[in-house]
Amino acid sequence: MQLTQKETDLLKDLKGQEKLCVEKYTKYSSQALDPQLKQLFTEIANVEQGHLNTITQIEQGNTPNTSSSSGGQTINSTFTETYGMGDTPDKQADCYLCSDLLADEKHVSHLYDTCVFEFKDKTLRDTLNHIQKEEQEHGKYIYDYMSKNNMYS
Repeated sequence: MQLTQKETDLLKDLKGQEKLCVEKYTKYSSQALDPQLKQLFTEIANVEQGHLNTITQIEQGNTPNTSSSSGGQTINSTFTETYGMGDTPDKQADCYLCSDLLADEKHVSHLYDTCVFEFKDKTLRDTLNHIQKEEQEHGKYIYDYMSKNNMYS
């Protein structure tokens, strides 16, 4: 598969964003204080690694299987309330991690949106669209956690 220079440049941007996501989710998983948040971040990090692998395959000229973009990972999205209405240092620390990652998910989803319109190959557009939907789901999981724990206003 022959990619245009613009497609190659966009893939480079996506690859950088996915690397950053893997690194941040992995790092934040070790910093999170709530065990269910640790688990969420670990599960999302694994999916992000699948995204990175998919982007690398495309860069190498391969057409990846869309179902493999997430690495077959499932994410537990059922949360119980850990933090009440009041502020505590632990809640503030976990809220910061969530807020930072939610902002990242918004950014990377937007980048995928741009790429969907810029790639000429339908299969690649479908693959990028699939990943974008997973990125949006990650944002939803973080929002759901924050909402359940009185962090989102």
